[in-house]
Amino acid sequence: MQPFIVEHLLGEVVDVYCGGPDVFNGKVEACADNVLTLEHNEKYTHIAIDKIIAIWRT
Repeated sequence: MQPFIVEHLLGEVVDVYCGGPDVFNGKVEACADNVLTLEHNEKYTHIAIDKIIAIWRT
């Protein structure tokens, strides 16, 4: 999934679903070492790529 995110979603605002109530959103700032980094309101969220079930542009 990392190559897909880097090629198609870098710099885009996305929602990321990780199961249950876990939905994160923000701008894709980086994706390296199997970690997705989102920025939202000057705060960063780091998500393990293997936990991502779905990701989509908002």
